Amino acid sequence: MDFGLQGATALVTGATRGIGLAIARALAAEGVQVAVAARTEAYVRRVAAEIGGIPAPGDLTSEAGCRAALDAAGAVSILVNNLGLRAGTSWADTGVTQMEQAMAGNLYPAVGLSLMALPGMRRAGWGRIVVVSSLFGREAGGAPAYNAAKAAEISFVTSLAREVAADGVTVNSVAPGSVLFEGGSWHRRQQADPEGIAAFVRRELPLGRFGTPEEVASVVSFLCSRPASLVNGACWAVDGGQSRSNI
Repeated sequence: MDFGLQGATALVTGATRGIGLAIARALAAEGVQVAVAARTEAYVRRVAAEIGGIPAPGDLTSEAGCRAALDAAGAVSILVNNLGLRAGTSWADTGVTQMEQAMAGNLYPAVGLSLMALPGMRRAGWGRIVVVSSLFGREAGGAPAYNAAKAAEISFVTSLAREVAADGVTVNSVAPGSVLFEGGSWHRRQQADPEGIAAFVRRELPLGRFGTPEEVASVVSFLCSRPASLVNGACWAVDGGQSRSNI
């Protein structure tokens, strides 16, 4: 399928590792000029050089950092909000501070960047915004603050999608399940407790394996495409059947 994205410009956040890196690579393979956004400048420049993209380093938890990333990218028609940070692990170590940290590392950058990018997309009459949420945005589970922030991202997507669709802009989210990549949280847990993680896979993952960043990236790439024109306000589970949600 021709995604019709040749020559488009995208900004992908959290794009130097894991799912974000796979998304940047997948979009670049479709002929998209990808601006690589993340905090560590050396990693940003390395990935940008690899894919022939634009380095857009900065702290995306600040308004100034978001603006700088968009300025570096130029006129973007695709925005992929992949930045995600955790705070706390259970209610035993979670309070208002952790809730604020989770929102600041997940929801607020997605909201801020989307609202900054929208005027240009609306003027052009076409745009794609995708937010990478989580299995634990669609249903309860995981760290409470992260769970709340990811659920809030999905709510944001649903609301914004209805408001901007008539201007040619679609807004969607994806909800990955457990994804394994070197250096990621599941990889660290697997190294620390291989038997426990093997039991988790047998119990929780119907496919009998973890997902890969590339499998999530392929879905995101489609949602950014021209053929995905009727998909709007949706949250696509990319979890191999891990979710127990009926929605």
